[in-house]
Amino acid sequence: MKNLVIIPTYNEVENAEKIIRAVLGLEGGFEILIIDDGSPDGTAGVVKGLQQEFASRLHIIERSGKLGLGTAYLTGFKWALERGYDYIFEMDADFSHAPSDLPRLLKACSDGADMSIGSRYCNGVSVVNWPIGRILISYFASVYVRKTLGFKIFDSTAGFICYSRKVLEAIDLDAVQMKGYGFQIEMKYTAYKLGFRISEVPVIFVNRKEGTSKMSGGIFGEAFWGVIKLRFRKFKASK
Repeated sequence: MKNLVIIPTYNEVENAEKIIRAVLGLEGGFEILIIDDGSPDGTAGVVKGLQQEFASRLHIIERSGKLGLGTAYLTGFKWALERGYDYIFEMDADFSHAPSDLPRLLKACSDGADMSIGSRYCNGVSVVNWPIGRILISYFASVYVRKTLGFKIFDSTAGFICYSRKVLEAIDLDAVQMKGYGFQIEMKYTAYKLGFRISEVPVIFVNRKEGTSKMSGGIFGEAFWGVIKLRFRKFKASK
């Protein structure tokens, strides 16, 4: 069983080595693909330096600039499918997603789910050190998605996910439209509409301690209007 954790980075030099060592130190044979969007702080250099130590388990794709979270993951998904990975994960570089939860997401899929989500909201609100305003925006964004789409996922904007290979093969990755955090909603809803089983695994989300957040108002605007468009879209499996 081949497991790949995709981690997009932009200016994550404080976290890069620590997150790589934490993930590759887990049991379960995880590999990492870093998608670096031209970080000027030297993030890619740190990763390439560690490739000598983790030659067969640490991979990197360098892109020319900030091209968006969604496009980073789509690039990683295609790379993973071409190389025969069985389970493909999304994860942040800043330790807001605990590496120790990766085996729990993998187990949920091994136990029958097609896709598992590290969920902040399926068991109350499990967020640490976030400003209350950001918690409310994130929580009610998921409420908005549930009400608008009739989508019974508590944390539709979550970015800590395990996909089984067959889910990514079924989704037409070239047809994915949203590029920011709306991408997370679009991927989950598409999997749901294609009939895949989605499981939420409760996790504790911890706000980053080092580096800076990449959130912006435009991200929320894209997600708001994109959800309305999703409601009227027709879905079919990729051939």
